This record gives sequence, structure tokens and C-alpha cells, in this order.
Amino acid sequence: MNEREALERLGRIHAIAPDYYDVWGQCHEVPDASLRALLGALGIAAGTPREIEDSIRAAELERWRAVLPPAIVAREESAPWNLRLNFPAAEANSPLAWRLTEEGGKRREGAFDPASPNVVESAELDGERFVARDFTLQVAAPCGYHRLAILRDGAMLGVATFVVVPARCFRPPAVEDDGRVWGAALQLYALRSERNWGIGDFTDLATLLAQWGARGAGVVGVNPLHALFPHNPEHASPYSPSSRCFVNVLYLDVEAIPDFAESDEALAQARTPEFQSRLKVLRDADLVDYAGVAQIKLPVLERCFAHFCSRHLASGTPRAQAFRGYQGARAPALRRHALFEALQERFHRENPQVWGWPAWPEAYRDPAAPEVARFAESHAERVEFYEYLQWQAELQLETVGRRAIGLGLGVGLYQDLAVSVDRGGAEAWANQDLYAIAASVGAPPDNFNLRGQDWGLPPLVPERLRAAAYAPFIATLRANMRHAGALRIDHVMALARLFWVPQGGEPRDGAYVHYPFEDLVGIVALESHRNRCMIIGEDLGTVPDEVRATLARVGILSYRVLFFERQQSGEFKPPAEYPADALVTAATHDLPTLAAYWEGRDLALRRELGLFPTEEAHQAQVLARAQDRARLLLALEREALLPEGASVDPVSLPEMTRALLRQLQAFLARSPARVLVVQPEDVLGVRAQVNLPGTTGEHPNWRRKLPLALERWPDDERFTGLARALAALRPLSRAMTHFPGALLADGAPAGASAADPTGEIHGTTSS
Repeated sequence: MNEREALERLGRIHAIAPDYYDVWGQCHEVPDASLRALLGALGIAAGTPREIEDSIRAAELERWRAVLPPAIVAREESAPWNLRLNFPAAEANSPLAWRLTEEGGKRREGAFDPASPNVVESAELDGERFVARDFTLQVAAPCGYHRLAILRDGAMLGVATFVVVPARCFRPPAVEDDGRVWGAALQLYALRSERNWGIGDFTDLATLLAQWGARGAGVVGVNPLHALFPHNPEHASPYSPSSRCFVNVLYLDVEAIPDFAESDEALAQARTPEFQSRLKVLRDADLVDYAGVAQIKLPVLERCFAHFCSRHLASGTPRAQAFRGYQGARAPALRRHALFEALQERFHRENPQVWGWPAWPEAYRDPAAPEVARFAESHAERVEFYEYLQWQAELQLETVGRRAIGLGLGVGLYQDLAVSVDRGGAEAWANQDLYAIAASVGAPPDNFNLRGQDWGLPPLVPERLRAAAYAPFIATLRANMRHAGALRIDHVMALARLFWVPQGGEPRDGAYVHYPFEDLVGIVALESHRNRCMIIGEDLGTVPDEVRATLARVGILSYRVLFFERQQSGEFKPPAEYPADALVTAATHDLPTLAAYWEGRDLALRRELGLFPTEEAHQAQVLARAQDRARLLLALEREALLPEGASVDPVSLPEMTRALLRQLQAFLARSPARVLVVQPEDVLGVRAQVNLPGTTGEHPNWRRKLPLALERWPDDERFTGLARALAALRPLSRAMTHFPGALLADGAPAGASAADPTGEIHGTTSS
């Protein structure tokens, strides 16, 4: 084979596709340079024909010398299970035994029939012949994480994590059968209130849950709550987190922390006229001042922690014991995360250009380095401060999750899982071997991003994820399901394939890298049941039919957006044609609000910022938008939902009106989709987009607050009128769902929650 063929073969061995089709059906061959760069990001030498040949041989030898893969995922209903085992040909017919140790400790043992299996594949490498044989594991095991060992004459030949998974994900009773719910999908930071400290916090979220729940909502969704960067609070994108396993501490309601009320120093600081004046400025601002919020929250949190150390840790109080229990439960990941925070804080203070661990002094880039251990010892109190913040953040998030259940919301709190992490953050530092640091996740060109996208996030390496028996993936799912009734997996296609862009390359020159899809969706289903958490997969864009079919088979709800739901003619689908197993919404954080879409403000803004490759492309979208307005009105007319006095001529409705907004939401509410979510920005007629893809400093992404304070929502007809309409179309049966997570005590008796039985977060109100 020639060099290109060899390069493609090496790429396929490592799950890299040599070409891809774009949304217009055109095939793009991945350039040689991109294949080499992506293989290099995996640590695979491919610079010369000899290196390619050697890398192919090394990969084949590694595969054949492993009797078992590191992890096997099996469907519960498929028992007994078939196994493929690899052996040197000379040993292939020897008697074999197996031992299955279940998660709970129960052990099963048996022997394979050496006469039954057939050779299904063979290979000769470096003068040695290998064969693969199929065996049947004659045992049934419950769903869970087990250990399977293969033995010959009592000697261990291979061992694997054996994961037995259910057929489908969990569904709460409220959306079983014909059940349908409605609710909100909001940005937590954007919540404006008369009591918060300039950014929406967990108490605001609990308040909103009560407001929407009282009017019949069954679900409230939030942006990713992942940990960001305390040293650089202006790094605001929730989809570019430092870690997906921990929480953004700026969402803490400082006044709800018991140590705030107990600490004379914290109270005195917060009650000064200067502090209260700064609070007012932060609350009144139209954009979240992340740096300003951090500047007032973190010093007070430090005083809270100092009080906790002197009052509780020093005396071993029940709260101290609860904290120690939390540290143990979240170890070792919590310690690594807090250690990263302390190190990054130090190096950034010394040099503001230090943006993340790749810019640290060389000795500290390895988490296992002795210099890191010495730092942890000499800065133990600072490391523990960051652990304390995570403890308090998770306690408050737990309280919100419990409140959703206590209020009888059918689904409850719906959280969001980002597709990856920032390459300079805590998760990438702690798991450098799992991430392709020299590549980025992105997307090929499409109608909304004609140049393609480079999201700047390093992708997980599929081979290394499997080698770790999927443990990092499982930990991420658990961290995000623990206090949620539903989890939205952003870019759910990442379970099947991700578009990788070589660092410094053009998105169009990227390639798809395939992931062990069936294994990953099986684990999602298992964790979904264990956490009693419904799963929603954001499946916008190019999604192969077979991927959609698998997602539907395992009970992952599709994610459908009004703008994109079209018939072949281009007309908008009627509600009856929406799938039942779906979440529907009019718009998302990455799209214009309904008002901006209707009035074409997003097109004008994108033109102003140079996001169209040509003026012709801009004009084409302006014309298409005019046609879409007419199509939307026709769709409403067919459902007898045209606003009073309006016609199907868009001239009759030059601007988004309250009546038109309500009818568009009613249109979606009529669909059989199990979940409908409404953006508060749409309810309030906001024109500004939450996030404008392709921009950074040019647009205030992830900063704009809602114009209405939470305290005024119950009396605002825009909200109450829409809520009445949606509650009539989607009445909620107040079926209680079991709270899944292990409760985190904050000085409460063992097995109890720190939350008040009413689900309130209690604190001292600022004067």
C-alpha cells in the first residue's frame, strides 16, 4: 500500500476517519498533514513511512497480546454473553476458567468448553501467530460494575471491568406513558434579584423553582454549573470549564453559609457602607461583573473559612466531621482540584500571563511531582479553603435539587454537561493522559458557521478512556446527576464521534474521531438509573440516522429546536410531527432569542462583526429569514394559533409581540414531546443573544442579566399569562420522584440533610 493508504490505516486503527461529509453532502478528504497532526496528538509517530509502519505494527501487537480488553459493557437482557478472547495460537486450545466478582462481592466461577468456540480471526505478527476465539459466558449478573478474570490452571491470563447495563435510561413517572411537562431553561448567572451579590446564585435558583413550580412547571433547566477559574473570573463560558466534576463557587449564596452568620468578621465586612454600595452597583448592572463579584465574594468566603477552622475544625464539631466526611467521599479528585486552584492562584499572582497549568514552571505540571506534594504540604490551609468552597457549593446545590422534589416538580432540576474542559484547567491537569492536549473539539462548516468551528477544548482520547475502564466518564456522569432530575448532554454526538481540529489548524481540515458508542450509552443508562436521572441528548446538527436510532433505543430524549424542525419542502413541521421522546424549545443560548430572530437583529449583528464570509451570504440569509417568518405564520394558521388581528403576511407583525410569543410557545406545547422548555429571555422579550458563537470580546457572551428581578416575576403578566397557557396545555400530575443522591450533611446527624425540610436555603439578609 502507498503512504496515504498506510496513513489512513493507522488513522482507522486509532479511530480517526480519513474523510467526512458536510451538511451539503460534499465529501472532504482529511489532509495528510491533519492526519499526522491528530495522530501526533495521540502520541502516535506518523512523520515518515517507516514511523507509520512501526506504529501500525505496535498497535496490532498491543491488541493481540491482550486476552481481554480493559472493559466490557454487556446488556443485561443479552445474557448469556459472548466474549472474544485473544491467545497465541500455541495456547489457544488449553482449558480455560473464568471468575466473575460482582460489585457487591459475590463471586461466580466456571469453565469454558474448549471444544465449542471457533476461531473468528487470526494474525501473524513478528513471527508469532495469534488467534481470536468466541466463548459464551454462561452466567447472569445484575446491572453494575463487576470484575471478570480469565484463568488457566489457576494463573491469571487477563482481567477486565465487566459492566452490565440496562436496556434503557431512567424516566420519571411524570413523563411516562403520555405524560408531558413544561418549564424553564435559564442561565443561572443571569438571574437578577434584590438580595443576590451581583450574580444569580443557588438561593435565586431555589426561588425560581418555587415560582415556576407553583404555576405548574415540571422542570427547570440551568446552564452547566461546572467549576470555572476563580483566579480569572472573566473566563465566563460555562461550556469551557476547569472541571466538570466540581461546581462554580461564584454561584454560592454567601449569606446562606452557616459560618457567615457565625463570623463576626464576615458580618462586619458585609455590613459596611462601602461594601453595601459595591453590592448595589453589582446588582444594578445589566451585565454580570464577574471580577467585581469575585472581589466581594472571595474575601468574605475566606473569613467564613477562617471562622470554620477556628470554631469547628479545631474542636472537631459535627460540622467538622461532616467536612471530613465530604473530603473522604470526594477523594482524591477533590484534593487534586483544590490543589490546582491553589497552584494556579499562586503562579497567576506572580505572573498574570500564567493562564493555566501548561504555563506553570515545568516542575509543577505533573500532579505526581515531588514539588507538587511539597506545595500541598506547605499550603495545606489554602488547599483546604478550596475544598471548603466545593463542600458549601455542593450543599447548596443539593438543597436546590431537594427543593425541586419537595415542590412536586415531575422532573425537577435539569443540569447540563459540557462536551469537554478547558485545556488549562484542573481536570486536564489531573488527567493529562486522558486528553489530546494538542487537538481541539470543533465542528465542520454548516449553515450557521460557514467557516466551521474550533471550540478550543481538548478531546478525550477514546483508547485511553477505555483503558481506564471508563472510570473518568463514570465519575463525570455521577457528579452531574447526583442532585439532578435530568441531565442534558451537550453535543451528545460526542458519545459516538467528535470532530477534532489539529491545534492551529483550520476547522475544515479536521477529522471525525470515533468513540465506543454502545459502551458509553450503556454506562449512561446505568448511571441514569442509579441516580434516577432522565437523560436528554443535544443532537442538533449532522447526526447519522443510526446514532439517532441508538439514542432512541436507550431512551435518551432528543433535543428539538423550533427553527430547525422542517419538512422536506422547508415548511415548519406541525406539532403532531414532533417526536414524543424529545425535549422541544423555541431557541437556545447559542441562537437568537425569538424577538431577535423575528426582527433579524442577529443577522445585522453578525454582519457588523464580520461573521459572514461574503455580503452575498448575508443577503441570502436575510431573504431566507423573511421567508421563514411567513412560514412560521402559516404554521400557526394551520393550528388556528394566529394572534388576533394578524395575518400570514409578516408585514402584519413587524415586531415580536407578547401574543405572537405566546402562540409560538403554545404551538410547541401541542407537540407530543415529553418536555417543553422556555427561555426567560423569550418570556421577557429580550433581543440580545446569550452567546454568539464565533465571538469572544466582540459580544458580551454569558454576561447579560435578565431585565426583571425575581421578586417581580409572580406579578408580571408576561410570565403568569404564559404559565397559565402552558399549564392548561400540559397539566402536571404531582408525582413525587425519589431523591437519588447521597445527602451531604453540614453538621446534621448521619444520614440527614443540611437542607431545611421546606427546601429553603437560610442565611442572613444584607442590610
